[in-house]
Amino acid sequence: MSSDQLSVPMGLLSFPLTDQPWLPVQLLVGGESELSLRQVFAQASRIRRLAGELPTQDFSLIRLLLAILYDALDGPADAEAWAELWEADDPFAAVPGYLNEHQDRFDLFHPCTPFFQTPGLRTAADEVFSLNRIVADVPNGSPFFTARFPGAGRIGFAEAARWVVHAQAYDTSGIKSGVVGDPRAKNGKAYPQGVAWAGNLGGVLAEGPTLRETLLLNLLALDQLPAWAGGDVPAWRRPPTGPGAAGDLANRPAGPRDLYSWQSRRLLLHADAGGVHGVVLSYGDPLAAPNLHIVEPMSAWRRSQAQEKKLGRSPVYLPREHDPARAAWRGLEALIAPRDQGAASGGEPAPMLRPGLVQWLARLTTEGFLARGTLVRLRTFGALYGTQQSVIDEVTSDAIAMAVVLLHEADRELGQAAVDAVADADLAVRALGDLVVDLARAAGSESEAGRDAARDAGFGALDGPYRLWLAGLSEGDDPQHARAAWQHTARRLIGRLGEELIAAAGDAAWQGRVFSHAKGQTWLNAALADRWFRSRLSRALPHGQSTPALPAQAVPADLERTSVDDSRKVPA
Repeated sequence: MSSDQLSVPMGLLSFPLTDQPWLPVQLLVGGESELSLRQVFAQASRIRRLAGELPTQDFSLIRLLLAILYDALDGPADAEAWAELWEADDPFAAVPGYLNEHQDRFDLFHPCTPFFQTPGLRTAADEVFSLNRIVADVPNGSPFFTARFPGAGRIGFAEAARWVVHAQAYDTSGIKSGVVGDPRAKNGKAYPQGVAWAGNLGGVLAEGPTLRETLLLNLLALDQLPAWAGGDVPAWRRPPTGPGAAGDLANRPAGPRDLYSWQSRRLLLHADAGGVHGVVLSYGDPLAAPNLHIVEPMSAWRRSQAQEKKLGRSPVYLPREHDPARAAWRGLEALIAPRDQGAASGGEPAPMLRPGLVQWLARLTTEGFLARGTLVRLRTFGALYGTQQSVIDEVTSDAIAMAVVLLHEADRELGQAAVDAVADADLAVRALGDLVVDLARAAGSESEAGRDAARDAGFGALDGPYRLWLAGLSEGDDPQHARAAWQHTARRLIGRLGEELIAAAGDAAWQGRVFSHAKGQTWLNAALADRWFRSRLSRALPHGQSTPALPAQAVPADLERTSVDDSRKVPA
């Protein structure tokens, strides 16, 4: 019997998360371990990070730990109180007593209050379903691509606890089992009500060198959050959920404790002494996404004019999800947002808002509670849903390291240089894509099929160098010099890729042909395509060139915008 299975009679199971190891962690000294809630807080300074089965599992577990901290500390009230925790030898000293007080509510199999579950949850036919419904690392429809083939038949108590937390945060939509006592159920079915709350987010977490710093960096002072009307308590301090939605949702979430432990689902594990073998799962408390940026700090937000028309109010912001095809640094503007985000041109509301968490880090930096040279990793998390959000197609995670001085509210020049450097990279890679198309045209083809592959190669070449350049920015750096250094690096790397493409061009491309365009005709061959490429690259990276820029007229004006826009198209 594994260490996370208890040898107890059927019907008398107990697995207290306060004392049983269930949280997977990566240790500073190397290796991994599983720890209880008590151990995680007590050993936070010796833990590098959580190390769950999926990145989204880590994100949901961190939010659970933050909800515990907020409630145990009943704060921090303001930045000064936060600074005292940051400097304290034991900032989590209040947690052990708090866990003692609420120990019964953290028992995974408590007969009356099972953790994050609904006691007595059942369908009319008393069906028990496969654990595939909550174990998100079993690919939907592709059971052959998993070590769990043909599915998650039985798992240990520790792993089951992790998937319960994950389901409350990231469960899919689609038709689910109707449960007895839920007025929303019809003919034994619960119809789609959207994914669990965190599944809507482009999750953002500030990660420090240890779990201690990570938890504190993400523990926003209460005066940074809206003035709550009261009643902000986590799920384990509320009455056990019933099968239907809670009756007080109009005034919730009541604060970060409530939000980070939101009960998006009603579920109940089925287990015996050998492990967990089944689950009943249905919908729980819905949470509408529009304009929840005022309470949800761990996501960037985008303005949705379509939702403004639908809801009849303005502005309306929705969570800005992460694009799996784009590295985190390419979306840096949504995280740093160095320019004034209070309003766009003409007094219009801003098109996007950076995460409240980043605003908090900016405040700590601006007010001097964090040294400007402090290095943090902004780690991103997301789930991509498919087939009417009924399956998880992909889980995304990335991280970018930077000094917090880039977030400084009063001195935004360095942060702006970092954002502008991303735009430089986009233009340089666009020039590379145009080169591929020009070489194809010179060879007699009108196909643009190679453009995307060339752009992928370009961003791949710039990925590591940009991350190193960004992490190296520090207080005192001249923004213009820093950006010029980046442009020089980008020009060298993209120029090298261009040279390789030109060298590989076939005889037909070197011979060339007459190419017709809106402004007339041009004899296009590989040599001219090379000249156009260098002209575009020079204008994309004017401060990084080692040779004089070619004249702008080298490229016909009507061919300057041949590239497709790389901005992500998101649903309204």
